[in-house]
Amino acid sequence: MDLYRYENELYSNGITNIGGVDEVGRGPLIGPVVAACVVLPKGFILDGLTDSKKVSEKKRELFYDYIIENALAYGIGMVEASEIDEINIYEASKKAMLLAIDDVNKQIKIGHILIDAMPLDIDIPHTSIIKGDAKSISIAAASVIAKVTRDRMMYDLDIKYPMYEFGKHKGYPTKKHLEAINKYGLIEGYRLSYKPVQEIIKR
Repeated sequence: MDLYRYENELYSNGITNIGGVDEVGRGPLIGPVVAACVVLPKGFILDGLTDSKKVSEKKRELFYDYIIENALAYGIGMVEASEIDEINIYEASKKAMLLAIDDVNKQIKIGHILIDAMPLDIDIPHTSIIKGDAKSISIAAASVIAKVTRDRMMYDLDIKYPMYEFGKHKGYPTKKHLEAINKYGLIEGYRLSYKPVQEIIKR
């Protein structure tokens, strides 16, 4: 897979400052959905970079630092659980992406945006790519920034509430996580509109 194809096509048309956008955290029962927008310099190379889900946690941390150090600009967008409950996770994911893009656009004028799958209503020229985090170096970089950002939030929560083991499941509805909620109850930050949480509330 040529991770540079989309970027190189844009560069060949004289377009620079290409932003890659991705989000993480649609499935977890707790915490925000997090999006990142990353503008990489032309010629950026990072061996092994691909969809963050296919990269080991140790490598993601190393990649995160390298991307942050070398990016022309990057931005983070978050939508908290309470708003996810109000507007649904699909709309929340779009909003998080728009916030991340807006954050970057304040730092640098984006020439084109490559988005992982999601159609966005924006004035900036953009391309939505199915499974873009495995097809575009810019989207792959954004997926790493978003994933590490959210995982670190889960580790912070794990320190505060060790009995839930957030550091292991990152908020996803694993058997252990559901057992912990049943035993210890809900803490602030749970997505009350999600079915597994609703089922526990009803008991």
